[in-house]
Amino acid sequence: MIKTIAIAGKGGTGKTTVAALLIKLLSQKGLVLAVDADPSTNLSQALGLPLDDSRTVGRIREKMAEDISQGRLSPTIAKPEYLFSKIVESLAESKGFDLLTMGRPEGPGCYCASNEFLRGSLDKIVKDYKYAYIVMDCEAGMEHISRQTTRDVDVLLIMSDPTIKGVTTAGRMKKLIEEMRSNVGKVGLVVNRVRGELSPEIKKAIEDTGLQIIALIPEDPDMAGLEMQGKPVTELPPESPLLLKVREIAAGLHL
Repeated sequence: MIKTIAIAGKGGTGKTTVAALLIKLLSQKGLVLAVDADPSTNLSQALGLPLDDSRTVGRIREKMAEDISQGRLSPTIAKPEYLFSKIVESLAESKGFDLLTMGRPEGPGCYCASNEFLRGSLDKIVKDYKYAYIVMDCEAGMEHISRQTTRDVDVLLIMSDPTIKGVTTAGRMKKLIEEMRSNVGKVGLVVNRVRGELSPEIKKAIEDTGLQIIALIPEDPDMAGLEMQGKPVTELPPESPLLLKVREIAAGLHL
């Protein structure tokens, strides 16, 4: 049975880093469909894969709309099947996982159509391919929840930094999920870049959200070097505190 894990949180909390490490870890257990649902499209870099902007869900849909309007696409062609075939072609294949990238929206501020196609494409791809896991790097903030991009999720990890703002945002995400009655299983909090003990104020803020702490990830000294060199996070050394914590998360969630 496929397990779906989504990683969400406000920008800058390290959700893409954790998503990439989970993808690489889980790819050792079964085939993973990695989904970059964040329009900033950073997951490919974190995984060490090249990104072709023309091969994203958003751009594929734009191209099809252009071809239709300019008469380059035959009216006899079934549009949903044609679109799906192009999305399948866009999958970036790597050892143990495939990457599907959502990309930018079709117009300023409009992500609705791209999200709808993302959901539809995911449903069909999952039926046609034997994936053991789906790992989704969600866009920053709470929009993915209100649009229910993260529907039918077994585990939702909400990332935060050790700040009141980050924890408050995480709590709002949890509340919105409850209000939307999204089909989400386990919801937990991952606090990243922790230095020493959490302050009493942060502990109280977390307690107020009602979120269960899945992991406290210490600040990793190796990350700065990788980021400065533009290297993927998957090149972290085996003894990396961040990598070890992600392993603990996977084991604790029985992934």
